[in-house]
Amino acid sequence: MDFAAARRAMVDSQLRPQAVTDPLVVGAMASVARERFVGEEAAAAAYIDRIVPLSEGRALSPPASVGRLLTELACRPGERALVVGAGTGYSAAVLAEMGLAVTALESDPALLAALRAVPGITVVEGPLEAGAPAAGPFDVILVDGLVEHLPDALIDQLAVGGRLGAGLVEGGVARLVTGTRSVHGFGSRSIADASMAPLPGFARPPVFTF
Repeated sequence: MDFAAARRAMVDSQLRPQAVTDPLVVGAMASVARERFVGEEAAAAAYIDRIVPLSEGRALSPPASVGRLLTELACRPGERALVVGAGTGYSAAVLAEMGLAVTALESDPALLAALRAVPGITVVEGPLEAGAPAAGPFDVILVDGLVEHLPDALIDQLAVGGRLGAGLVEGGVARLVTGTRSVHGFGSRSIADASMAPLPGFARPPVFTF
């Protein structure tokens, strides 16, 4: 399979039509070899616009969803980024290619070996919902998958002016959301409905009624 041609097709048929327009994002995603972040048996599906399984219960999100979040986050070289649920490291590698200082957080032992092989990033092992407070604060936090809620522990690791992007379940629908931390708090907005791979550890807290 001609993977270089598949990357070009991904840019032209998936990224650009879905508002992935930041030249830094497009350039990095056109450069990083996505097929290296999936199992050999799934390499042929690496550039299809769908979720690609990685290990039991974990998967790689579609490229357009990742690209759209990174575009909306307006990441810039030299910024400090945290990737939560980094998996085998694709999104972390894209951010590193863009010139950010990347910390990649992962909890799944089956994925950590591949993640540690990604050059130019710092790997942290631990529960995803706890973030990596010792490495913060961060200018950018990418929750690299679909979650039911965004815990305060992650938001607290943003610097003032820092941005967070995630896939979030809202009203039973998976949506891409971004938010910015200010001196007054954290405000978020929905961007678009989109498919993302679910992440463990982010179940919505129970609501108590009397």
